[in-house]
Amino acid sequence: MSRAEKYLWITAGLILVGIGTLGIFLPLLPTTIFWILAAGCFSKSHPEWAERLYQHPRYGPHLRAWRDRRAISRKGKIAAISTMALSVAIVWFTAGEMWALIPLAVLATIGTWIWTRAE
Repeated sequence: MSRAEKYLWITAGLILVGIGTLGIFLPLLPTTIFWILAAGCFSKSHPEWAERLYQHPRYGPHLRAWRDRRAISRKGKIAAISTMALSVAIVWFTAGEMWALIPLAVLATIGTWIWTRAE
């Protein structure tokens, strides 16, 4: 891997960690998915940083479950699908029926995919 590629992966990982960290404080922004993506970036460029994410006391078990088994906890599944359903309702009441079809399509496709992952 060239130096430019390595720095690109590190930069992407740092941005994803930053967005994921915002998710700790903003309830509708997920943390774990951004940290999963960051760990993937770091595993290509700086494995020690990926390992620090995997050892995080709160999010580490979720990251390791995804890395090792492609698994999502039942609590995580319920939280993700509930949030998507809430977004359908919010869009329905604020923007109208037609616009609500977009988050409904996301819920139908991504929600189904999430629910079928191992636990």
